[in-house]
Amino acid sequence: MESFIKFTNQSQGRDRIFRATQYACALAKYLLRNSPRRQALLLKLQSLESNMSSGRRLFRLGNTVNSIDAAKRTLYLSDPVLRLCLTVANLNRALYFICDNILWARNIGLIQDIDKDRWSINASRYYFVSLLMNLIRDAYVIAQLMVEKSRERQFQQKVNQHLNDSPDVACVIIPQLDAFLFLFIECLRSHPAVALDTLKNACDLFIPLDKLGIYQTNTGVVGMCGLVSSLIGILSILKTNLKIKP
Repeated sequence: MESFIKFTNQSQGRDRIFRATQYACALAKYLLRNSPRRQALLLKLQSLESNMSSGRRLFRLGNTVNSIDAAKRTLYLSDPVLRLCLTVANLNRALYFICDNILWARNIGLIQDIDKDRWSINASRYYFVSLLMNLIRDAYVIAQLMVEKSRERQFQQKVNQHLNDSPDVACVIIPQLDAFLFLFIECLRSHPAVALDTLKNACDLFIPLDKLGIYQTNTGVVGMCGLVSSLIGILSILKTNLKIKP
């Protein structure tokens, strides 16, 4: 099991590069959509986007096992909130990968008699729940960090100095709200892994929201959000200290 997981994990970097390319193509297509002289380029971008999507599905064939194994490990977390959020997120991610694998098999002709649209909607639902639970985890971690930070005497002095140095702002904004925002920003600044994970999950959330029709935007917004989250994913692989734990 461990050797298989290590093998499939090697495809994460390639998947992130393919994903960034895929959403960069989607964003470029949206920006060039009204340019009649760019029709040939648009066709090339469409083809490249499709190829990147197909390649990513091939890389993700082993990710179901990884997600199930991750869910088994998160069951032993001591914190009940983290245990619930991460276990539910990993199980839904595993279900998403199952749907994704079936859709891949349908696209290459291994499976014929399935409703492609239905399986695609189910995949988006599982992906949405997984991202939502990850965002709840991020919010919980940020709340814990803010509570810990607010108890530090040195930070309390820093907040008082901030309010004294900005009397005009304090008069316009409720002082408690100003202090809260200052605390929030300071926590994210001192914990970049949490900040990046929150931004990545928030960007990714627009993708299933659009597909499920909950909050429809356009291909430009989806492309931009997908590109940003992909670049953050690449950065977290290159810099392991920027990857949130657990």
